[in-house]
Amino acid sequence: MTGTRSTGAAARTMVLPLALAQFIASYAASNMNVAISTIADDLGTTVGGIQTTITFFTLTMAALMIPGSKLTDIWGRKFCFNLGLIVYGSGALLAAVAPGLGVMFVGYSILEGIGSALMIPPIYILITVAFEDVASRGRYFGLVSGAAGLGSASGPLIGGLVTSAFGWRASFLLQFAVVAVILLLGRRIVEPARTGPVPAFDPGGAVLSAAGLILLVSGILFASTYGMFSWQVFLPVLAGLAVLALFLAYLGRRERSGREPLLSPRLFRNRVSNLGLATQLVQWLILQGSFFVISVFIQQVRGYDAVRTGLLLTPATVGVLLASAVAGRMARRRPQALLVRWGFMITTIGMILVPLLVRADSPVWTFLPGLFLMGFGVGVMLTASVNVVQSSFGDEDQADISGLSRSVSNLGSSLGVAIAGSVLVAAADPGGAPFAIALGLLAGISLLGLLAAAFLPAHPSRVIPGE
Repeated sequence: MTGTRSTGAAARTMVLPLALAQFIASYAASNMNVAISTIADDLGTTVGGIQTTITFFTLTMAALMIPGSKLTDIWGRKFCFNLGLIVYGSGALLAAVAPGLGVMFVGYSILEGIGSALMIPPIYILITVAFEDVASRGRYFGLVSGAAGLGSASGPLIGGLVTSAFGWRASFLLQFAVVAVILLLGRRIVEPARTGPVPAFDPGGAVLSAAGLILLVSGILFASTYGMFSWQVFLPVLAGLAVLALFLAYLGRRERSGREPLLSPRLFRNRVSNLGLATQLVQWLILQGSFFVISVFIQQVRGYDAVRTGLLLTPATVGVLLASAVAGRMARRRPQALLVRWGFMITTIGMILVPLLVRADSPVWTFLPGLFLMGFGVGVMLTASVNVVQSSFGDEDQADISGLSRSVSNLGSSLGVAIAGSVLVAAADPGGAPFAIALGLLAGISLLGLLAAAFLPAHPSRVIPGE
């Protein structure tokens, strides 16, 4: 090891377990979609109950990702990575034997969510500090981001195959097995030496940020029960926004008083990073939201089982794989901002094609063009957005910006399932107009992401550490 950088060989060795960890966390967010009906029947609950469980898995990650990134700096990156894997694996085992929705919620939504919040921030921090040049960093960000996109896109297919062959509980056992493999591979991770003092933890900021996000997403979830324009929705949403505003004000006051805040307020003053975070939120919102909507439609309207649902979603997986295969080459030849814009345009076209072509009794091929374009578009822009955000700050801010970036991405996933899912779950028949409205809403949100990407500079300047 030289200075704070790992040797080239050691750095490359650690990328595999890091990418696998990101893959399994993303897989966990989408693999349940293909077994929504099966799990609901088996546990004696409803589609709405499973929607809440999936939403709170990504919401737990979003709420705890920023505190998790701070603990990464306090406890050490490799320690937090391994601790997160252990907590995640414990949750997977508990969910696998769950007799009812409550135990599944604790294992899947809470423990797997906490584990992910501990293990994901070190992934991006370790890559950032291990690779000094932007080209190498971008290549390995691409690999890890590709693993995230692939995990989300292949979750339905792998989950469908496993569920059909062995039952939905086996999918959680598979996650446990992969976590065990990652722990073995992760023994070779070399953590760069600490170069500064151990930061202090900010419990007040952690509580405010988590409370604001939980209130915000919970309010949107209530729309499936009370309707989008009810006080039961508006009250928690407004309360969540108020708590998040209080959180930002609290950070500023704490920093001015000379105490270390959970996040430095300067992270929110970087225009390029803010735009990149906005695109990340929208990317995961439309990806997870559309997967949930299409999965419910396939199972509830067309009566498909888990494996047929997973197979029907395969074009999206193929699209992500193809985009990931050429992501590194595209990143070297084209500005990151341009890739994000292309990705949103391709994804939006795909999301419009699905409700235009698909009907309750339409041929299977009607799903293919839209799903493929959606997967390819998301695959094109995932890596670019991460690189824009992470490269906007120096090494001393990587723990904080990594946590904020992952929190925003998981918030997007939670909002996607909550918003689009509420439209579908509230309808007596999830086919026809509700299906088209849910995907149309997601396509409109995708255009907002394109608008944010339009303001990204083609060649953002690299922040010098210490500025």
